[in-house]
Amino acid sequence: MLAVSSPLIGQEELDAIKPVFESGWLGLGSTTYAFEKAVSKFLGAKNVIAVNTGTSALHLALDAFGVGKGDEVIVPSLTFAATIQPIISLGATPVFCEVYEKDLLIDLNDVERRITPSTKAVIPIHYCGNPCDMDRLIKMSEKNDFKIIEDAAHAFGSTYKGRKIGSFGHATCFSFDPIKVITCGEGGAVVLKDNDIAEKIRRKRILGINKDTWHRYNNERSWFYDVTTTGYRYHMSNINAAIGLVQLSKLDQFIARRREICQQYDNAFKGLECIHPLKIDYDDVSPFMYIVRTPGKQKEFMSFLEEKGIGTGVHYIANHVHSLFKKYTTKEMPRTEKLWQEIVTIPLHCGLSNNDVKTVIKNVLTFERTVS
Repeated sequence: MLAVSSPLIGQEELDAIKPVFESGWLGLGSTTYAFEKAVSKFLGAKNVIAVNTGTSALHLALDAFGVGKGDEVIVPSLTFAATIQPIISLGATPVFCEVYEKDLLIDLNDVERRITPSTKAVIPIHYCGNPCDMDRLIKMSEKNDFKIIEDAAHAFGSTYKGRKIGSFGHATCFSFDPIKVITCGEGGAVVLKDNDIAEKIRRKRILGINKDTWHRYNNERSWFYDVTTTGYRYHMSNINAAIGLVQLSKLDQFIARRREICQQYDNAFKGLECIHPLKIDYDDVSPFMYIVRTPGKQKEFMSFLEEKGIGTGVHYIANHVHSLFKKYTTKEMPRTEKLWQEIVTIPLHCGLSNNDVKTVIKNVLTFERTVS
């Protein structure tokens, strides 16, 4: 079975872990700090705080900016549940909005319709690695006084108008889980400009402890510490950071290969009647997933490919239909209702050979001929 997503890891990552094991310092420490510095240099970012997951990154960012009970956070329904859970865990209300049909990015016209005096933040999703219209969103933020917390879990390495994602909103949250463009095994990061908020997040990621982080960055223990704020155990370990440093050095080749596969898919699927690729310009995109729309044929298409040994997925089931979240839906969402039942994810990762890509294309075209 050709996997939809898969990490590309090997001996170099194993070799990088060995010195961490030998040091005996497996948790937050000097390797984590080195990873933060490397990501900061790559992004041109002022503050990078490495954490254990992308979900933790979102939770910390929302918490540090004071999102809580009585606040509303506008977010597309078409995203992973990990984007929504931090909102409700802080006592705030997710306000689901639509996405554009052509690329599944946040519909900013719909965002404007849903802004209220209680809107504390908007979370845009850089879906499939494709950046949202950040210029327009920033203007809306300035006019309506809300925070932009970017969910860039899909978009590490993407750019918007020549600038890397991670340099726009009030905070940008990345994921480095096993199937992202680069992985730490598990991991994430919060990136932001505000030094005070950054310091708050550094403390919150390690149980609200103050004055202990710099000792840990030097692989030292300090017997004295103070707890100055609420916090969580969300820090990234030296083990995960060691994997991430190796992966970061391979990012350019990973992006290039993923773009190459996406372009082959786009060229092969152009003009088909039943299979519709998203409209994405890959020149600025670090591609995470390749998604097609299959109006009225989703289950049939997935079954056909899986019978041929090709894995598929749906990214994602709209959150407003989930049992836990549907109580927050106050307005109809006809476009998202339609889209999530059309989209299918097909294999995209650097472990795919040229023959694997040809196999996927061949079978998608066979399906098209079969049902047209």
